[in-house]
Amino acid sequence: MNKTIGILGCGWLGTSLGVSLLKDGHQIKGSTTSTNKLDSLSQMGILAYPIHLKEGSMDGKIREFLTDLDVLVINVPPNLRKDPSSDYVAKMQVLLENIKGFPIHHILFVSSTSVYGDVEGEITEDTVPQPVTKSGKQLLEAERLFLNETGFSTTIIRFGGLIGEDRHPITQLSGRTLTNGGELINLIHKNDCIHMIRTILENGYWNQIFNGVYPYHPTKAEYYTLEAKKRGVPPPNYTQGAAKANRKKVIFRNFYVKKHLLTTSISS
Repeated sequence: MNKTIGILGCGWLGTSLGVSLLKDGHQIKGSTTSTNKLDSLSQMGILAYPIHLKEGSMDGKIREFLTDLDVLVINVPPNLRKDPSSDYVAKMQVLLENIKGFPIHHILFVSSTSVYGDVEGEITEDTVPQPVTKSGKQLLEAERLFLNETGFSTTIIRFGGLIGEDRHPITQLSGRTLTNGGELINLIHKNDCIHMIRTILENGYWNQIFNGVYPYHPTKAEYYTLEAKKRGVPPPNYTQGAAKANRKKVIFRNFYVKKHLLTTSISS
């Protein structure tokens, strides 16, 4: 059944998600903090709204955006690199209070595997998160804000590092000297992110937590050296001090779900 779906945060992932969901026949509302993007989103068929989350308020057409939504996809990262003093949890609290005024039944919250911190070994959705970064800590607290609400059902997706045809870490890592070559990669392609979200919506996988990581985990030295060779750029220079590297491997708890949700290899 076609739905009205709101995507709070039409950036690199959110815009592509909106276009994909339009093809499925859904009506899509999308938000952006950039007024320059309103026209381009509208031309794609997305009903575009300027919305800016703040720690004590929300600017923009939030009521119009939230009206008549069946599902809200929250795709707003902490972005603490741009503003280290930002209080992401406070922003999510403001958002939550606004959501409570509308009969929205389902929330899909896009999070990150950074909530697991430096936990070693195989990590499933049953692993207790132990975030160490400010971003990871704030994401975990924001997850709990929505999971603890009883007025709607919330599903969490914890994505690994995002890659795509136009976005890959090797472009920043090429030629650099690095010490983390012994760590394992935990990545996911944008196409898989979109496929996961679409599958959750289509099948009603609510009140659940999913890890979103492709099941391919070579070391960073192996993977990025190969990716550099494919692209004809200098590989990173990995030093030999990686014997005690964290061997974190993020996996799905349920093999069927893994096969059901993932389609695009990150090594192709």
